Amino acid sequence: MSVSLQVIYPATERSHFDMDYYTETHLPKVAAQFGAHLENTLVTRGISGPENAPAAYHAIATLVFADAAAFGAAMGEIGPLVEDIPNFTDVTPQMMIGEVL
Repeated sequence: MSVSLQVIYPATERSHFDMDYYTETHLPKVAAQFGAHLENTLVTRGISGPENAPAAYHAIATLVFADAAAFGAAMGEIGPLVEDIPNFTDVTPQMMIGEVL
C-alpha cells in the first residue's frame, strides 16, 4: 500500500512563507533528495478559508511513496530538507504520515 507524507505549514498573522523560494528551490531539492523513492508530489497553496477567511495554511505538500520501505528509505535522507526549512518560513511544519486509500 502507498504511504503518504503530508507536510503542513500553518499560517498565522505574523508568520512568513516565501512561496517563490519554496517552489523554485525547496521543491527541486525534495525531488532530488527523494526522487528514487517518490511516486507523486502534490502541493496546495492556501488562498482562503471558509467565507473568505484567511487561509489556515500557507501550503500543504503531499508526498506519495510506493510503500513503507520506500518511505523509510526516504526518511533516512530527510536531514538536508529539514535544514532548508528556515530559508523559506519561520513556522514549524506539522507532518502526517498516512496510508493512501
